[in-house]
Amino acid sequence: MTGMAQRIATVALIVTDYDEAIAFYRDGLGFTLTSNTPLGDGKRWVTVAPPGSTTRLLLAKAADDAQSAAVGMQGAGRVFLFLETDDFDRDHAAFRARGVNFLEEPRREAYGTVAVFEDLYGNRWDLIQPRPDAASAEGKSR
Repeated sequence: MTGMAQRIATVALIVTDYDEAIAFYRDGLGFTLTSNTPLGDGKRWVTVAPPGSTTRLLLAKAADDAQSAAVGMQGAGRVFLFLETDDFDRDHAAFRARGVNFLEEPRREAYGTVAVFEDLYGNRWDLIQPRPDAASAEGKSR
């Protein structure tokens, strides 16, 4: 399939409340609120994105018991999302100052510097600065 270009544009993340999720991602992680559009019946199209990223998170409010049960468990207890940075120390310090909960101290691995943190619902993320000479963090999850 030559000549074909694709990318993941948006990943849905189930949340319990739009506004508390916006506050965490905007104020805690420094993401940009890229859309917040009412859809009727209390639903909204809410997306956030890290600075400089074209990939967005859709903050999707749980609509029933099954979706509510999945909040915070979309990765089944494993690292679910990987946030790459160009300056680990800067972002790690800023996130900690804003109250982001890290589950470990930073580690230096063959592929880069990494530490696991939780979002406000308990989903696990890697904050990672890849080594310039290493492949991306693909396949490095626990």
